[in-house]
Amino acid sequence: MNRIVLAAAFIGLSLSSVAAEAKGCIKGAIIGGIAGHYAGHGKVGVVAGCIIGRHEANKADAERERAATQRSRPGHTEDDRI
Repeated sequence: MNRIVLAAAFIGLSLSSVAAEAKGCIKGAIIGGIAGHYAGHGKVGVVAGCIIGRHEANKADAERERAATQRSRPGHTEDDRI
């Protein structure tokens, strides 16, 4: 049963039309699955790892975008905001 669920999840992720949305999820799911396996909650670890990995990827993207915006506007610093 577990192999069927795992295979279905893998096929669903690999055939997903929105590949960009998986950024951070795969890496987080692997790490969370391993940690969850050792804690006795592998499936919960996979889901939580995916959610956390996606959140961290979004946060990093936002930080990169903010840095790029600041570089494109020279002379403006964070201290200029009031």
